[in-house]
Amino acid sequence: MGKWIHRFVLEERRLEFPFVGLTLTALIGGIASRWAAPGAQGVFWVAAYLFGGFYGVIDGALALRGGRLDVNLLMLLSALGAALIGHAEEGGTLLFLFSLSNALQTMALERTRRAIRQLLNLRPPVARRIREGKEETIPIEAIEVGDHLLVRPGERIPADGVVVAGSSTADESLLTGESMPVPKGPGDPVFEGTLNGYGALEIRVTQPTSDTMLARIIHLVEEAQAQRARTQQAIDRFEQRYAWAVLAGAALTLVLSGLWGEAFDRAFYRAMTLLVVASPCALVISTPAAFLSAIAAGARRGILFKGGMALERLAQVRGVAMDKTGTLTENRVTVQAVRTLNGNHPDAILALAAAVEARSEHPIARAIVEEARARGLSFPEIREVKARPGLGVIGLTPTNSIWVGSPRLFQEQGIPLPDEVRALLEESQRAGRTPLLVYDGQWQGLIEVADRVRPEAAEAVQALRRMGIEVVMLTGDQPSVARAVARTVGIRRFEAGLLPEEKLERIRALARSIGPVAMVGDGMNDAPALAAASVGIAMGKMSSDVAVETADVVLLQEDLRRVAEAIALARAAMRTVWQNLAFASGVIVLLVALTFGVGIPLPVAVVGHEGSTLLVVLNGLRLLRWRWRSAGGGGNLSRG
Repeated sequence: MGKWIHRFVLEERRLEFPFVGLTLTALIGGIASRWAAPGAQGVFWVAAYLFGGFYGVIDGALALRGGRLDVNLLMLLSALGAALIGHAEEGGTLLFLFSLSNALQTMALERTRRAIRQLLNLRPPVARRIREGKEETIPIEAIEVGDHLLVRPGERIPADGVVVAGSSTADESLLTGESMPVPKGPGDPVFEGTLNGYGALEIRVTQPTSDTMLARIIHLVEEAQAQRARTQQAIDRFEQRYAWAVLAGAALTLVLSGLWGEAFDRAFYRAMTLLVVASPCALVISTPAAFLSAIAAGARRGILFKGGMALERLAQVRGVAMDKTGTLTENRVTVQAVRTLNGNHPDAILALAAAVEARSEHPIARAIVEEARARGLSFPEIREVKARPGLGVIGLTPTNSIWVGSPRLFQEQGIPLPDEVRALLEESQRAGRTPLLVYDGQWQGLIEVADRVRPEAAEAVQALRRMGIEVVMLTGDQPSVARAVARTVGIRRFEAGLLPEEKLERIRALARSIGPVAMVGDGMNDAPALAAASVGIAMGKMSSDVAVETADVVLLQEDLRRVAEAIALARAAMRTVWQNLAFASGVIVLLVALTFGVGIPLPVAVVGHEGSTLLVVLNGLRLLRWRWRSAGGGGNLSRG
């Protein structure tokens, strides 16, 4: 019972709005009793102070226990001071407006928490497990790796796995930001929390429920909420000194006013007003209001920021370094062209190569076989296949042998390369493609394969350049391949043949020359560079665990345009922070000047102070409606 009360009253603050209502009721009762029952006025004022100051006392006491002086104590002191000099009505008004402001802040910031809690709601409570042909319903916690689960149309997928039977689509929008349903069939990966479409699926579980992509996202977002940006840390440190300065300023105002001959009540009232107008409520909430909203907005779009510090650093980047394989390219080898040497049709050459490669699991072999099948080609019978690792394969038919491999395969066997073959090899290498020669006693031709460049890569690079960001490619691949990819996507500066530690050094050198640099990668070999960069960005839900743990930002959707979107969102968040800080500071200066200049009443001071705090919170919440406009290289705030 005690734990329930603690959670209900203190942690969830469920009584904030009821207490605000009771405070207002007590205020109205106190004012009305002035004429109806003067003797009861004190009871109403005490009730107003108790209900209006309840959460302020708790928060202030917790701050004092931690050795801090915060704005709650300044407000309470001001209200008590007003009561001591016969202005209990104004002190009660102060507590009413202060508690109302805090309740509205709690409600407003709860919107960001709700946006993040949506991720938790994606997890279904039960799953249908298939064992020995029978279906059983089990709690989600009982799912084990290797289990076969049945997912019916319209249900949420209960675990990460691969489809073993059935075909459907999956709505992954809340998880990755992908707007279109993703087709799913045997062999395709599926993810916990995504919504199954029109067909039933049987899936095999590949990850424990504690390590699904959804679980990792929730963990990362929870970590992000707990982290504080440098701006926020600086403001928190400033708040402590500032609160003591305000308290000292109020005491000094009281002393100096007395020395100048001002009546004690008037001087004390001015000092209490100063406590209110100079309190840094709006300043303190400026950063978290913006950053929490930006983190929630990013999570909705499949962009996970690991805290306000990641947002702050990303907003400052002047350069973006990108890995090639798996980042600018899809890390999927495909056949780019088939070149003939003896007048045969390209399909005949492709069929020969596919026959030899059909039994291999090498990515290049799979690419050749997939292309042949896509063209509807039939393969000749191969009696035996001899693999030469790193060089190629040799297939034996009833009549001859078929060689498919790199130029080194033939050079090591003492088979000379004719001039026309060398010419084709040079053209292929200049284009950044990997050439495979096909030979069956005669030179049949050449098959060019390459890792396919992401279709959105050029657009993503252009978006970054429009934002004034220099884009550099760092890769361990050979220079000819790197040059071809860079030319395709519009990157002017690249470095090839780099080891992981050399990528790290290039990142540091780049930072020295142009300023803060973000690194975008997806593999284990990118981890050192991700850690060395000002901001590490891991791209794609299939990124390695090391890359995800090392990165500051995780992009769930394998779309390079999200890099520019993440930077634009971070910049929008920092603009909002500076807007909030400038506005909050300006209001404090104005109210302090009015307090000493014309002596504004305490209720007016409270309205100005709490109004500025609410406006700062609402300005931060605008980021929840932020939308990316890639064509303009920026972002805007719109409904949607």
